Amino acid sequence: MERMIVEDALFPDCPIRNILARISDKWSLLVLYTLDKAGGEPVRFKQLQRSIPDISQKMLTVTLRTLEDDGYVTRTVYPEVPPRVEYALTDRARSLLPHVNALIAWAADNKECIMRDRRKAAAKRSH
Repeated sequence: MERMIVEDALFPDCPIRNILARISDKWSLLVLYTLDKAGGEPVRFKQLQRSIPDISQKMLTVTLRTLEDDGYVTRTVYPEVPPRVEYALTDRARSLLPHVNALIAWAADNKECIMRDRRKAAAKRSH
């Protein structure tokens, strides 16, 4: 599975849409958040997969490659049998995480009201 580059039709030279689309996909922020919870220590692939149980091996691989391509994650392969592969956050990812954590805190603070509004909207539609 390959990640597509998203380009804005009106402003194809503007990287903002592409950058936001890649980090706000279904898995990227969760992978970055999970790596952050390791306290700066590198994380092995299987450990990361166990921490995000609903992500497939293939999707985790694609997400990690994309994050590595964009400079958010480093991948270190150790010449052992079987090979040991570890992932860690880069300084770029660490500079992004305060914003991600602020968004998570905002979501937690507003969750109940948002869920209540969703229930109201669903009830209106069903009548």
